[in-house]
Amino acid sequence: MKNIFTKSYTTKAGKKVTYLSGWVTFVLAMALAIGTWNPTKYNFIHFITSNLDHIFSGFIPFFILLMLALWLLAIKAMLQSLGFFGLGVTLAVVIAFIWGLQQYNIVDVTNTKELGWVATLVLGFIIWLGLNASIFWKKLTGVYTTDSTAEDIDG
Repeated sequence: MKNIFTKSYTTKAGKKVTYLSGWVTFVLAMALAIGTWNPTKYNFIHFITSNLDHIFSGFIPFFILLMLALWLLAIKAMLQSLGFFGLGVTLAVVIAFIWGLQQYNIVDVTNTKELGWVATLVLGFIIWLGLNASIFWKKLTGVYTTDSTAEDIDG
């Protein structure tokens, strides 16, 4: 457990890769999800809606464009690596997991604040999975591609 951040492996091409990149993308994905919206009043959506009178002042336009760019990158990465089908399957698996947690009274999705946190954390997890899906796919199958090829299109 002590080397969970520093453990590394060598690819077939001889490149040394550490597990730290997975943890960094996990933290960034959670920061994007939690920073955009969460059940508290400390999030981007609340900040923007409470400053609608001053939306074009200071750095607010910069932060809006930055958040938009981050979301566009995250969505592009998720759709490129998972696709719509993979995204749907991932969502179904996560919902089934939450259903199990609900059945054992670990989470209460009837509580709106708890449901908000669950939804926010699930979104962060899905972003993280989308950013790392091609790496997981490579480890499982040995194939490292998420782009459509001419063979996929022609059929």
